[in-house]
Amino acid sequence: MRPRSALRRRRRIRAGASQLFGLLAGLALGIALPGISGGPMVPAGPVTELVLALGLGLLGAIALIFSLLFLVVQWAATTFTPRLTLFRDAPIVWRTFALTIGLVVFSLTAVVATGDRAEVSAAVLVCELVLLLLLAVLLRNLQLRAFTAIQLAEVIASVAERGRAVLDAFYPSSTAAAQAGRIAPGGTDTAADALPALRSTVVWPYPPAVLQQVDIDRLLRAAGAADAVVVLPHAPGTTLRRGAAVAEVHGGEVPAGAVLGALVTGKERTLEQDPTLALRLLADIALRALSPAVNDPATAVQALEALEDLLGRPAATPAAAVRVHDDGRTVRVVVRLPGWEEVLRTTVDDLVVASFASPMVLARMRGLLRHLLVPAHGDHRGSIVLRLGWLDEEEAARFPRLRREREEP
Repeated sequence: MRPRSALRRRRRIRAGASQLFGLLAGLALGIALPGISGGPMVPAGPVTELVLALGLGLLGAIALIFSLLFLVVQWAATTFTPRLTLFRDAPIVWRTFALTIGLVVFSLTAVVATGDRAEVSAAVLVCELVLLLLLAVLLRNLQLRAFTAIQLAEVIASVAERGRAVLDAFYPSSTAAAQAGRIAPGGTDTAADALPALRSTVVWPYPPAVLQQVDIDRLLRAAGAADAVVVLPHAPGTTLRRGAAVAEVHGGEVPAGAVLGALVTGKERTLEQDPTLALRLLADIALRALSPAVNDPATAVQALEALEDLLGRPAATPAAAVRVHDDGRTVRVVVRLPGWEEVLRTTVDDLVVASFASPMVLARMRGLLRHLLVPAHGDHRGSIVLRLGWLDEEEAARFPRLRREREEP
């Protein structure tokens, strides 16, 4: 995935909008189908009784959906991390709920629209059965999704997969990708040296909010129209505070409203564009497992194994910013990324401290850092060596016998 694709806004149909669509579709079908006078006709009495019974019985399906939602969300928050929202945000949850509402409304509306007719179109019964079959399929998939959402291996694999897709775009390890201009090598100063003169700075005028996504297509159009370069000093996942600079405009003049309109904000971080949220989630799972209340070092080791794979991408890339080109291969948007030190501070350092109570986790943490030394860029190796020395000192103080056994030939 290229950086431009990774930064393209993912538009989701909100839960309320999907439910409203299901309600309106059910209302329209419930009014239209009983009014059909041509084609096969069936006695209205048995059909209305069946449709009414199915419509009222589907209220139990709504209770089932909410029960699964509350159960899985509570389980994930207490067992893994409160920031884990994979099941809550899964489209199948709200699509199933919307279909259930639509089917209930269709059933009740069709009964009312039939009135005292002696016959009604067979399309009413066919539509009811088809929608009921579709709902049964969605409910089965929803239950399977709920079961996987409470399994440790499935959760870790899902978080790692989502994080890998974003990190592969933002931190390409190949030198060719960096030389092609997709990633600005070196520090932030290197990225700034090639920019035109600074014309203006856009500040955040609203209450604090989390930068969830960057609508890169909208921002590219605004920057291209002004022949400017827009530099975003904060990557998605950062909390924007009132009065803080959220963009620097170089070259031309881009209206502040155009820049702010391209920033999608919310109350919590999301996995769509956030380069470090998957790392944070895996670290949270490991930290929760190492807490005295849980004391499950094996779970922590499993999370560290997935974390090691993800950390290899920013460790191997000397990237400071993502440069996004327009169709004419001109840099129009620069998004600065979290540096390697920041990545280590937010994901590894707390785990290093927590691992001191478990020899198994301590050994796995050492293995993680040693493996990161292999692909690590030269500028990043010092930070890894520093933390390895930290681990060695604590091991010598806490587990001297294990240290001697490890050092003996």
